[in-house]
Amino acid sequence: MHNTRKITDDIIWVGATDRQVQLFENLFPLAHGMSYNSYVLLDEKTALLDTVDSSISDIYMENILHALGGRELDYLIIHHMEPDHCANIEAVLRRFPDVKLVGNKTTFKFLEQFYDVHVKDNYHPVKGGDTLELGKRTLKFIMAPNVHWPEVMFSYDISDGFLFSADGFGSFSPLDGNLFSDELDFDGRIKEESRRYFVNIIGKFGSNVLKVLKKLNGLPINMILPLHGPIFRDKEHISYMIDRYRQWASYEPEQESVLILFGSMYGNTENAVGNLATMLAEKGVKNLRLYDISNTDPSLLMSEMWSYSHIVLASPNYNGDLMYKMDTVIREALRLNLQNRKISFMTNATWGGAALKTMESYFEDPKHFEIVGEPVKISSSVKVDNVPEIEALADAIVASLNA
Repeated sequence: MHNTRKITDDIIWVGATDRQVQLFENLFPLAHGMSYNSYVLLDEKTALLDTVDSSISDIYMENILHALGGRELDYLIIHHMEPDHCANIEAVLRRFPDVKLVGNKTTFKFLEQFYDVHVKDNYHPVKGGDTLELGKRTLKFIMAPNVHWPEVMFSYDISDGFLFSADGFGSFSPLDGNLFSDELDFDGRIKEESRRYFVNIIGKFGSNVLKVLKKLNGLPINMILPLHGPIFRDKEHISYMIDRYRQWASYEPEQESVLILFGSMYGNTENAVGNLATMLAEKGVKNLRLYDISNTDPSLLMSEMWSYSHIVLASPNYNGDLMYKMDTVIREALRLNLQNRKISFMTNATWGGAALKTMESYFEDPKHFEIVGEPVKISSSVKVDNVPEIEALADAIVASLNA
């Protein structure tokens, strides 16, 4: 049985949510599943904007046929060729063999890499600035390379100011009947998952995001329709998302506070960071967050690192060097281009080891990172003698926050 929803009288959401998937891209944990959005435009010509993941193919095809109401499909617009959005292109071609596939040169290259299709006569190539007239609506294409794949493009409905934004402005969110962000708990459900999605999926490509945002400058945007998560029609939510994308893509923190990431084998390093957190709180620092990296998914840690201005990294030595999970967290953050952060260190060693040296080596570039305070070095467990150096680090962090 089909399950669709009208966005306007002539735009119909035909996507679905996979509530059984637990890992997006087999990497990122999902609490309640993942939504895959697709849209049918009913004008003098009909258009389908993207397809969906193979996990929801059956309901998806029912949704398309119901939305079209017996009409033929004139265009399939392919904004992004990743399989969670292109997996049903072949099914659409089988049902509508004359449909025109709208994409750019790289779109069609990837299409032929993924699928054994031979439909060059169906190709309708477009470039940035090109338009497609459907009748009342005219779509203008905006190239968005490496946001986050090379072929990505957006389309902008000139008549109503609607932006079809591919993976841009998406989130790790199911859709539970409520399709629009203003129908949901925006603060509780959307903000955090939008940042986690941006950081882990798009975060590496900040400069490309800024280029696309520049192309959008001056365009009235009255609705943002992404391929994952809710649709944004509330002006405050639209402004918030665009502002956050500009901030996240510039690698600027959202808040002036302290994030403490620690690894602890037997609880001693955890005790040290607990003392530091208490001292910071007593000195007036609010909204502190502590995470044990050993039992927290890296995607959440990446998201929090984008949020906080000051990051404390605390790790024991392990096999003579940095605990490998801490090493992995740091390397992934740097791979995603984390920068413009103030970093402090705590280490714990019973014998030898290069944990501190290794951590410091990752943050040597003064253009991107500022080291705050003297590293705290614990020998096996926290002693009274360690209290002054922990407090000195707390004072240095507070002074940096107040600067």
